[in-house]
Amino acid sequence: MPNQNQPNPNAIKNPQTGQLPQVKGPEMNERDFVNEILATEKYLTDNFNIFARETSNQRLHQEVMGILNESHQGARNLFNMMFKKGWYSLTAAQQQDIQQTAQQFQNYRNQEPY
Repeated sequence: MPNQNQPNPNAIKNPQTGQLPQVKGPEMNERDFVNEILATEKYLTDNFNIFARETSNQRLHQEVMGILNESHQGARNLFNMMFKKGWYSLTAAQQQDIQQTAQQFQNYRNQEPY
């Protein structure tokens, strides 16, 4: 089991900026609000993807695609801001995992009829 006090060598994260409490209370702070907005943007993009795919009217489809693009851009902007502030971290993939996933998708591609 990894030690919680040791930094993860595969973590990709900026240092946290701003003051956030070490022990989280029930009140919402700036990070909580932004995280909630990001979750909402993700929910919207998921549903607008379906809406755009299933819209038969061309004009409505174009409008929905515009909203979808704005929603994706909003989510991306929030992610970038959270990452910059050190509130969002990623884990670097191991080369072996990347190769395994690439091989898996290559196998899928080889099974396509076209």
